Amino acid sequence: MAKPQLLLCLLVAAAALLLVASAKTAADVSELQIGVKFKPESCSIQAHKGDRVKVHYRGKLTDGTVFDSSYERGDPIEFELGTGQVIKGWDQGILGMCVGEKRKLKIPSKLGYGESGSPPTIPGGATLIFDTELVAVNGEPASKSDEGDVGSEL
Repeated sequence: MAKPQLLLCLLVAAAALLLVASAKTAADVSELQIGVKFKPESCSIQAHKGDRVKVHYRGKLTDGTVFDSSYERGDPIEFELGTGQVIKGWDQGILGMCVGEKRKLKIPSKLGYGESGSPPTIPGGATLIFDTELVAVNGEPASKSDEGDVGSEL
């Protein structure tokens, strides 16, 4: 009688270990999540596919570890939106932003660096969190009427 119960306990324990080993953390996401943290009252310039955009950002892992930040360098990244110059999560998450707008992007691995990651700072399968601020579109910064509270922290 004890052998079947012991076997059952071992099977349950093995299944639990397998589940824990393969589980993602609660902070991981499976789809892109976009949170608008600040939007200017007026939105005269919006980001569209093919636009040349300048974006300030702070990239973090789900445990809060910052792996890169243009804020600390004082130099926003510039790229052509929607053309694959950046990770897919950015190409999708920056679309439609107003100059001066701030968004938090939670990017699943499949729209980030995938299973291979970007060693040594980004592990494979990592969900990425970016605090972003659209600084300019096609060389046009926010107008005074668009700025509102752009300088506040995310």
